Amino acid sequence: MSQAVHVAVTLGLSDLLADGPRSLAELAEASGADGPSLSRLMRALTEVGLYVSAGDGTYANTELGDAFRAAAPHSVAGWARYVGRPWHWQAYAALEHSIRTGEDAFSTVHGQSLWDYLSDHPDAQRDFDDAMSALSRAVAEEVVEAYDFGRFATVVDVGGGRGMLLAAVLKRYPSVDGVLFDQPDVVAGAHPVLSAAGVSQRCRVVGGSFFESIPEGADAYLLKFVIHDWPDAESVAILRTCRRSMPAHGRLLLVEQLLDESPDPMRTVFSDLTMLVMAGGQERTTEQYRSLLAAAGFDLVRTVPSGTSVSIIEAAPAQEYA
Repeated sequence: MSQAVHVAVTLGLSDLLADGPRSLAELAEASGADGPSLSRLMRALTEVGLYVSAGDGTYANTELGDAFRAAAPHSVAGWARYVGRPWHWQAYAALEHSIRTGEDAFSTVHGQSLWDYLSDHPDAQRDFDDAMSALSRAVAEEVVEAYDFGRFATVVDVGGGRGMLLAAVLKRYPSVDGVLFDQPDVVAGAHPVLSAAGVSQRCRVVGGSFFESIPEGADAYLLKFVIHDWPDAESVAILRTCRRSMPAHGRLLLVEQLLDESPDPMRTVFSDLTMLVMAGGQERTTEQYRSLLAAAGFDLVRTVPSGTSVSIIEAAPAQEYA
């Protein structure tokens, strides 16, 4: 099913149906697909609810199918395109290796880590960044409503990709300034996102590695879907970089799924397997995050549910919060 949806996004079928129903022949011509084979794909995707078939032989988007348009408000097209790529698919096919050894399957299949592979393959990096933007888009509104970012003067989004979540924070809280931090080739794609949200003038974009140093002196450091990518040792190293950079009154905010508090356990446990396969990371419980944070010099203050699959984990420099 995931491959069928992936192919639909790659062909742009939901985009082709954005303005209304179209015939199979029109879809085949516009997407460059074989008509009879496309008919079989559309039949399958109609059964799973992406499209609806009218009696006159045309197809139209359903509400679900509309979410796979590239320009949909909560588009998940980037994620569907990413998970169906052969380099991702092949790694997941080696799940057994990860279960037997505890190693990430990606490195075994491709001979290098996910991060090195993305660095060496710009098209894969672009797909990955699109997928991360889709994940951010899916939770951003709920996160900014669930947590009061307005208490901070400056928020640094560490590993923030193209800035989808930070843009939502700055748009919701006009008194807050932002710093978007990620690898230089990743943040290079941030300008359209920040401009579209009307927050470019309040957001500085900085490239670098969070294993080395990050912008210093902000009130809050935000990391969404960063720590779950990494094993414990690397996670602690990233958190220690944050600790060195923040003042005594600062706050660390991790946006992650929690195994023991997830409102969508199915999503979270399979995300945990994905972390294992792709990068050797893991989803964690609240107590596991408490231990990681303590090892990096933080105390866990509280967890804040967002109404989605993620929570906001708030931490403060150890022994320095009321």
